[in-house]
Amino acid sequence: MSRLKGYGPGLLLPAGCAALLLLLALAGPLLTPDDPAAGTLDDRLLDLWSPGHPLGTDTQGRDVLSRLIAATLPSLAGGLLPVAVAATAGLLLGTAAGLGGRITEQALLRTLDVLYAFPGVLLAIAVATLLEPGLGTTVISLSVVLTPAVARVAFTEVRRIHTAEYLEAARVSGAGRTSVALRQVAPVVAPVVLVYCSSLVGLSIVYAAGLSFLGLGVAPPAAEWGAMLDELRPALLTHPAVAILPAVTILLVSVVFNTLGEALRKRIGDSRALLPEAVR
Repeated sequence: MSRLKGYGPGLLLPAGCAALLLLLALAGPLLTPDDPAAGTLDDRLLDLWSPGHPLGTDTQGRDVLSRLIAATLPSLAGGLLPVAVAATAGLLLGTAAGLGGRITEQALLRTLDVLYAFPGVLLAIAVATLLEPGLGTTVISLSVVLTPAVARVAFTEVRRIHTAEYLEAARVSGAGRTSVALRQVAPVVAPVVLVYCSSLVGLSIVYAAGLSFLGLGVAPPAAEWGAMLDELRPALLTHPAVAILPAVTILLVSVVFNTLGEALRKRIGDSRALLPEAVR
């Protein structure tokens, strides 16, 4: 418990909520009260608090609560995996641009700027339309959208420290660019990239749900929050309380991860403020 004293509720609360969401995603099949894929037309569009269906049923009579729980894994995967890919690719590209010389820097940055110039939603849709609908398409399209911004963050951090004395000492001692990048630069740049990427998870979840809503991501009958929102759209006027549940879930989960990312950003900012000027 003593190790947690330095962490306020602003960080512990969203971190705990995020951990619970991950546990729910992994244990979802064990927690669903009904089969999320099975339904009867006689039970279609039941209201909230109906017997046996506390969150009602969808247009095919399937239990909404069971489908929301079952959708946690693909929905979180659609948000977390693209961020993980973008973090890795962006760190590598940003470090290469920052340490690779003028030609390498301009070639990489101008290429990334072409992708960065497109609105994220439109770029994701454009990439997704070239592939078959599915979780893999979501990961690929969102990775393309997120990587340029992450690479810019990594590049900026590399350029900030590239003249630091400890890097000059490593170069003078005969260390090559790869050694400097892995041993000296990566440990400093990686935490900054990871904190920035933590703020992208909420956005990525919303984008992933949007792709599924448009039929470009996880496709029915698989449970996914964006696909569920599309399936319940016809009931928006007649049963709004049930129809908006996937949207409320997407909103709450994105708020959790956005809050966590902001708390981590403040935490690393406070930690860096305590470092010597030569290291910052």
